[in-house]
Amino acid sequence: MIAIRMRRTVALLTLGVVHASVLTAQTVRDTAQTDTTRKRQVLFTAGDAALGAAFVGLTIAMFPADRSIAQRLENENSKANKFFDRSATGLELISTPGAFIVGPALYAFGRYTHHPDIEDLGWHGTEAVVLATGITGVLKGALGRSRPYVTADTNPRDFKFGKGFAGEDRSSFPSGHTTVAFAAASSVTSEAQRAWPGHTWIVAPVMYGGATLVGLSRMYHNKHWASDVVLGAGIGTFSGIKVVRYSHAHPDNFIDRVILRTSIAPDGHGGGMVAWTLPFPQ
Repeated sequence: MIAIRMRRTVALLTLGVVHASVLTAQTVRDTAQTDTTRKRQVLFTAGDAALGAAFVGLTIAMFPADRSIAQRLENENSKANKFFDRSATGLELISTPGAFIVGPALYAFGRYTHHPDIEDLGWHGTEAVVLATGITGVLKGALGRSRPYVTADTNPRDFKFGKGFAGEDRSSFPSGHTTVAFAAASSVTSEAQRAWPGHTWIVAPVMYGGATLVGLSRMYHNKHWASDVVLGAGIGTFSGIKVVRYSHAHPDNFIDRVILRTSIAPDGHGGGMVAWTLPFPQ
């Protein structure tokens, strides 16, 4: 019994460790590339491949522990569970629909108050969330994994290809809420690294810590396995990093030109015209 509880505890701690590792890897990588992005438009690096492999490996490693972690979170006497009982729903709402509201709101605020860094943050965060949601949606539908509450014997290996498109009961893998939370966390952290580098040490732990709690809350609500959460964290993290990196390496891309650089200007004859402004120096 002690050995089983220790294994469950170690598995939970592993989730936190990998998220901290992602945060550190992203910060180091973005710092190293801040001055070189303009010279080399590199979207994927060897470090990205290593990080992706780590996420895939940890997802696979979590499969044997999925059942025991789910049972651990069902323990009503656990102090951790009492915390999630009070806060889980609120944490999930911050992710979905919160991220879909906050991102556009920040974009609108930056746009109309002439704060381009905030405008970038809001728009690129929204792009990252939409991209990550699309990837996760396809995987959910194609893999058809049953959620923890579906089967009485709590079987984490119940996959049926294509069945996830038919309903929520078989759309467990990966976690959509976790994906959104980490897409927001990684995009905001990347933008903060570029615009306000002195504040990254505050932004990164807050954003990634909150995203981790979202994933754990989904497990507490018996909606996802631990491996669902790990893969969702990986997809979200990569989506945020890649959107920000690509957008700043290609500031003249069509979407950013339309959303960030287009405005209505007076034409000098009492009317208006569509104007496109050059990107601000990076």
